Amino acid sequence: MSELSRRSGVPVPTIKFYLREGLLRPGRATASNQAEYEEEHLRRLRLVRALITLGGLSVAATREVLEAVGEPLGRYETLGVTHYALRSPVAAAPEGDDTDGSTAEVERLVERMGWTVTEQSPLRGALASGLRALREVGADYGAEELVPYAELAAATARLDLDQLAGIEDRIDIAERALVLTVLMEPVLATLRRMAQENEAALRYAGQDGGADG
Repeated sequence: MSELSRRSGVPVPTIKFYLREGLLRPGRATASNQAEYEEEHLRRLRLVRALITLGGLSVAATREVLEAVGEPLGRYETLGVTHYALRSPVAAAPEGDDTDGSTAEVERLVERMGWTVTEQSPLRGALASGLRALREVGADYGAEELVPYAELAAATARLDLDQLAGIEDRIDIAERALVLTVLMEPVLATLRRMAQENEAALRYAGQDGGADG
């Protein structure tokens, strides 16, 4: 177990906790207090760690993802299970709450883009909540205003899924989905702010008493 801890970077007490919770199967016993762990244990341990620490999943939700990737699912189903288990960027509003029409705007956007997003997707409600929050501060975004952003998001998604080419193992697919979703989101948000800074410099530097660059 100490070797498994060293190679994974996960502390021994944490590994023992995962074993007790059934998130990691026991190693092959070689002595009364020793067990042998294989490469499969290392890969699974890394996925468990990523789901809990990066994805913010509970033990129960992590177990659901692990059970799903253990089934003979295709890439689409594996990615769906992983994505839906992760927290939405914005908390979804209560079902049926559409007093300002935000949910209807999300429906129009999905239809306009021709996207396949299931009716059960928590992201529909999350997007509606985001639009509602914008509207409350006077930024009224509807489907038409969101289309250019959605087109950029679609291009980013194509880049993301291009990285899954050649990956067949379901655990590897789930782990890659976590990396692309959880770790890349702050990177993309930072790139956007850097681009905004650059665009502002191009448009406004030297104007209205601003810096010369």
